Amino acid sequence: MLKSRSTWLILLGVLAIIVGILALAWPRVTILALVLLFAVYAFIAAGLQAARTFTSDRAGQVFGHLLLALVDVAAGVVALLWPAPTALVLVLVVAIWAFVGGFTEIFAGFGSGESAGTRAMFFVTGLISVAFGVVLFAWPGVGAVTLALLFGIFVIVYGVSEITTGIRLRRTGKALHSVLHDAPPEPGRA
Repeated sequence: MLKSRSTWLILLGVLAIIVGILALAWPRVTILALVLLFAVYAFIAAGLQAARTFTSDRAGQVFGHLLLALVDVAAGVVALLWPAPTALVLVLVVAIWAFVGGFTEIFAGFGSGESAGTRAMFFVTGLISVAFGVVLFAWPGVGAVTLALLFGIFVIVYGVSEITTGIRLRRTGKALHSVLHDAPPEPGRA
């Protein structure tokens, strides 16, 4: 069992490294892929909203779900027809997320009950996140490429981590196997 799980972790790690290298080699293709994934998500969400209209028992809920389905379809169509503006909007959404998340972490640093080191880490990560959000707002075109490159780097680091975990798990499995099979027999058993 451990060998099988370790093999899958190693294969997942290798796949992640390949995806990361491709993202670094072709950041614009990566951006387009993210836009296409967003379009697919929007179409799936539209289908789910449309399906919810059949389970609603009030006219207001039916109208709301149908309206959301239409908005989702429109978002998917816009993403497919105008990928560059969609990429810009996605970058701005990430910028807002980084900005709000950063301020949340900074405020969390003021929370009581945390050690000084933990509060300092909240401040530092919060400031980095706010700075990242500001940079994305200031240069969204460069931000899209930067996001693709950061994605590539992240996926490579993740892949290395998965491979390392798989190798450790495999070694643990071999060590456990040798302990169980090389142990002396228990007294009274032959």
